[in-house]
Amino acid sequence: MKKTVSVLLPLLTLLAIACRFGAPPPSTPTPTANTSNGGGGSGNFGGSSSQASGPLQACLLRPPVVGAGGTAEAGDPGLGDPYYPHLGNGGYDVQHYHVELDVDMARQHLDGRVRIDAIATQTLGSFNLELAGMQVHRIQVQDQLVEYTRDGVELTLTPTQPVEAGEAFEVWVEYSGRPGEGMDFGSMNEFEVGWGWYPDGEGAYVAAEPSGNSTWMPLNEHPSDKATYSYAITVVKPYMAAANGVLQETIDNGDTRTFVWNSASPMASYLATVGIGRFDIETSTGPNGLLIRDYFEQDIPQETRNDFGRTPEMIALFNELVGPYPFEVTGVIVHDIDFGFALETQTMSVFGSGFTDEYVVAHELAHQWFGNSVGLNCWQDLWLNEGFATYMSALWNEHAYGEQALHDEIRMYYLQVALSGPFAAPPGHPGADDLFNFGVYYRGALALHALRERVGDETFFAILQTYYARFRDSNAVTADFVAVAQEVSGQDLQEFFDAWLYAKDVPDIPEMGLYLQDYR
Repeated sequence: MKKTVSVLLPLLTLLAIACRFGAPPPSTPTPTANTSNGGGGSGNFGGSSSQASGPLQACLLRPPVVGAGGTAEAGDPGLGDPYYPHLGNGGYDVQHYHVELDVDMARQHLDGRVRIDAIATQTLGSFNLELAGMQVHRIQVQDQLVEYTRDGVELTLTPTQPVEAGEAFEVWVEYSGRPGEGMDFGSMNEFEVGWGWYPDGEGAYVAAEPSGNSTWMPLNEHPSDKATYSYAITVVKPYMAAANGVLQETIDNGDTRTFVWNSASPMASYLATVGIGRFDIETSTGPNGLLIRDYFEQDIPQETRNDFGRTPEMIALFNELVGPYPFEVTGVIVHDIDFGFALETQTMSVFGSGFTDEYVVAHELAHQWFGNSVGLNCWQDLWLNEGFATYMSALWNEHAYGEQALHDEIRMYYLQVALSGPFAAPPGHPGADDLFNFGVYYRGALALHALRERVGDETFFAILQTYYARFRDSNAVTADFVAVAQEVSGQDLQEFFDAWLYAKDVPDIPEMGLYLQDYR
């Protein structure tokens, strides 16, 4: 994700300095420490934190593994994420979500029916889903109606018979309501509210990082439990519905249409999106015949649409530097709302009408490799998403505008981080209450460039390629990347990464003549 927020006065000065660089600098203001209280907002979606900027806790979460059978017990109501321990649920591994939505645009109301295909990782006497604010009408597990209770976002289901460890099981949840109704969004970022409506009521969007999709569907809301998705979304004409993956068919029901989508690759819950509006669809072909389909709200001007014209060239570059594009299709939804962010929702990134410049397009596209295909196990490792995407967009600048453009950009990053002092958090541990600190983006990118300077281009890109190939379609932690870097380079890099990711002060980059003492 790339976002723009108000910046501190010193950073405005830095941006003015950056504009004097010879190459086009990133045109998006840097993220700042003044974000809302935490990636989990006010905790409405189960994202409340019990840990902020204290001692670092290791990210030990891994994709669920089936355990031995035994006495039926309740699945944990949280996965123990070091930052947001109540996000997600234990005891099962979701394989697939099938989402059926009937969207009433006039009433801003949803009727939903979701099937969840999962495998029990322990013998389950009960287990939890997250669902916020919607009215539940009926729940079935293995075709049997079940009893359930609700406590805020937590929906606890008690099957009529325990689900045995290793058993595949199916859950159907029928529900309805207006997403977010009665909830307090005052302390939350605009990119974590989940389902939102256009101010004029003429469309809808979904953005939910790190949580928020539980406002419109029941799910296991943690990125460590990836699953595939399919959708059948019914809307009144002339509206259209877009979602992740490939449009399978459009069913004409008379006054309404049902848009059937399928996303075949594993996906983290926060990367699921739906867009509803009056869209123009523009298609093109990328490298190796890749389908690119872009959904532009009909009032989006051609000038804005042109910002996506170099996408095929960007894909070709990232294919070469990292590895083949990981999914069956790519594209964007550009909503006619002036968002202060763009979000890398899988295969169909979400943009607002005023935040579509070339740098942001490259950033969100790069996330399809790093963040989407190679996903997170814990939110404290967000730099593996944002630092990587920020550096990949810098590599696009190097490709498009020359080596000097990259050097100028890196110097700008260093200048901002060095002069920002405590406002630029160490990227490996930004704290739960400041997850999107700009240190995660810029100092994270600087760490990668410093690694490149240390080991050389050939080894650096071999590290990226090995890391991507090893963790494609799965999840990783910082220790995984460090291990790959040491393996490929043959160097002991632990001290290097400790300094760049966890130390209070940004390290020097002597190869570029960048020394922290020069900015004090």
